[in-house]
Amino acid sequence: MARAAIGVGANLGEPAETIAAALDLLRRCDDLVVIAVSSLRETDPVGYTDQPRFVNGAWLVDTGLSARELLDVLLAVEAELGRERGGPRFGPRTIDLDLLLYDDAVIDEPGLTVPHPRLHERRFALEPLAELDPGLPVPGHGPVGALLESLDSGA
Repeated sequence: MARAAIGVGANLGEPAETIAAALDLLRRCDDLVVIAVSSLRETDPVGYTDQPRFVNGAWLVDTGLSARELLDVLLAVEAELGRERGGPRFGPRTIDLDLLLYDDAVIDEPGLTVPHPRLHERRFALEPLAELDPGLPVPGHGPVGALLESLDSGA
């Protein structure tokens, strides 16, 4: 079994309810066990700022799925909950499920990059991960807790 970290966010409709529905759908997936769920927090949008604030969190899962298979599951959950691709990059969305980490794997394939790009510099992703496991390693960058501290210190 692999340990994977999933980042979750939403800012359209009823974000907390949509995130709860996504978690419920994920828990029904074969070969996947949700082992930890962070609290949710409101965050300011990054990149494209003319949109509502986001609700963000993170989940840790143990899975027998490959990273690609897990990504396919996440995309299917997004689609089931009405996620439409298109619009501005970093723009508003009903649900966003990102595969942030997959064990200690470093993957760079078309459509799949792990660790997630910019994870190490995104507070909205690091904070909920640090809540779940501050020692969780981000390959090539260090533990989640230390990365969050470096953002706090401006290093």
